[in-house]
Parts: sequence; C-alpha cells; structure tokens
Amino acid sequence: MAFLTLDYQAVRDSILRDIANQPRTDGQVPNVALDGDYAIRANATGSAVEGLYQHQQWIVRQLFADTADTDYLEKMAAQRGITLKLATVSTGSATFTGSVGSAIAIGTEGKTASGIAVVTTAAATIGVGGTVDIAVQASLAGISGNLAAGEVLTLTAAPAGVQSTAIVVSMSGGTDIETYASLLARYLFDLQNPPCGGAAHDYYKWAMSVAGVTAAYVYSNRRGLGTTDVIILTTGGIPDATLVANTQTYVDSVRPIQADALVFAPTSVVINIAGALVLASGYTLAAVSASIQTALAAYFATLKPGDTVYLKRIEAIISDTPGVVDFTLTSPLANVVTLVDSTHTQFAVLGAVTF
Repeated sequence: MAFLTLDYQAVRDSILRDIANQPRTDGQVPNVALDGDYAIRANATGSAVEGLYQHQQWIVRQLFADTADTDYLEKMAAQRGITLKLATVSTGSATFTGSVGSAIAIGTEGKTASGIAVVTTAAATIGVGGTVDIAVQASLAGISGNLAAGEVLTLTAAPAGVQSTAIVVSMSGGTDIETYASLLARYLFDLQNPPCGGAAHDYYKWAMSVAGVTAAYVYSNRRGLGTTDVIILTTGGIPDATLVANTQTYVDSVRPIQADALVFAPTSVVINIAGALVLASGYTLAAVSASIQTALAAYFATLKPGDTVYLKRIEAIISDTPGVVDFTLTSPLANVVTLVDSTHTQFAVLGAVTF
C-alpha cells in the first residue's frame, strides 16, 4: 500500500497533540494554542519535516527512469550505452542560374525569407543551359533546414555572373536533438529487450541509436534464410544516402560477424491530394488548405512501410477541418496500398495538396 506523507500542518498538529497529552509537573495543561510558543516551534519543525518528506519522494522518483529528472535519466541510459542523439544537418541540392561558365565556390551562402542559411558543399560552374544544380546543406542542424522544393534562397554575396537567387531542389535529413521522451522510450525498450546476439530487436536498437534515424523496421529472412533487412526513416520520411550509409556502417560494426544485414531506405509512393472545397462564410481557401495540409501530414506521419492509405481517412480529415462545408476529391479515388515483401519496400509519402 502507498505510504502517506504528512504536510507541515499535520506534523505540527501531531507535535502539539503530543505536548498537550503530557501535563506539566504542576498539573496544568500546556498552552498549545496556535499563537503560543509551542506552536511556533512546532511550525518550524513541521516545515523541516515536510521538506525531508519531499526530498525522500524526489529520491524515489530518481529510482525509476519514467519518473526521474532528465539528468538522472541520462545517467541511467548512459550505463547501458544509450545517449541523446545529436541534431543532424539537412542536406540536398539547389539550382543556381547565371552566365555560362560562371563559377560558384564551396561555401557560397544563401538565405530563405525566414533567415535559414544554406551553403554549397561543392564547387560548380554554370552549364550550357544557364543553370547548375549544386549540393548544399543547412548552416545549422535541425529540422528547420528541411526546406521545401521551390524555396527561394537569396545569396549573401552572389559570385560574378550568377543571379542573386537560387531555388531549392530538395533538402531533407535535418533532425533536432533527441527528445527526452524518445530517449526514455529507447531506454525502456533496451530494458525490456536485452541484447540477444543479433535478434530482430537488436537491429532495431542499433539503427535507432544513429543520429538522424527517427524510425526503424526490421524484416527477418526477407532476402532469404539468415538475412536481416532494416528500413530506416528520418524526419520528413525518406532518408538520404548518407544517413543510410552511416547506419549501415554502425550496424556492421556491432552485428554478429556472420550476419547478412542490409540497411536501406524504402521506396516512396507519393500520394497527391487534390479536389474542390465548398467553404463556410469567413474562411479563405489558403487558410483551410493549410489546415488540411497539416492534418494530412500528421496522418501520414503515423504510417509505416507497407501500410495502406485509406481514402475514407483522407476524406474524414478534410471533412473535419473547420470551414469545410462540402468537398469533391479527385485524387486519390481509392485506397492506396503499399507493399513490403520479397521484392517491394514501399512507403506512402504525402505529395502535393491542391484544392
């Protein structure tokens, strides 16, 4: 049963009751009124005792990972080799435009309208078509660097012959520093699934320990007896080749030497959402479309490789959005089935949302 701790008032009253039950030598009952000398001392003692109880309760909370303060959670996790995953930098490419032959150096910087800085990680020269795609990465780690295709970058100092803006082709793979909720989940998973010499849950733990990996799915014997396949995801869905390679390298360093393990990204199945909306008075298409986009993104974030995207779920999301009176959906027109089998590793990705 639970142990009930007393607050300072209960402790004070208990002290005063004990004093009142011990008559003085002259037979008089001690004065235990709340404005008396005994009460003043009992108040001070009660306050100190309550503080001790509170400290004991805090100590007990530090014994269990799910109630411990974050610094103690980190200590517990570190004892099992589990540490907070650091933030990762978004990478991708951007299209630069200018005069043929104009050079663009490594480190050329561009910024979005919101101030997110991106720099080139390779040198290039404007080609015959007047454009060139160059590898870029965000200046700072975090999901803020995962820029949408078509985002405009204004160059801080445009090289000679190069236009002052560039267009993002794609940028992904940026993740924030791991949350303590995620660290706790990995720690509890490790406690509940002890190392087992290369069992499926071992591969899950190994993949999830790599910075940038936000989800992992393990498939045993997919390519034949004795094989293990690990599909990984990152913030925004599909990981880039660098994250896949980093995860493969780590898994290879800890897996049983005879194991045949392959880490890879799933094949994306892009699902575009399109249709027409009938809006209630006072609502704008831009605002309602943005709300639908956010809700759809939250739904797609719950999916894993091989999951079916249900048309009725999409319709329910649109219908439940404030401001939508009626709608007609033109894409998709049926459930979209993704497959994970011996030849497929498909993963549904939200594409363009157009109303």
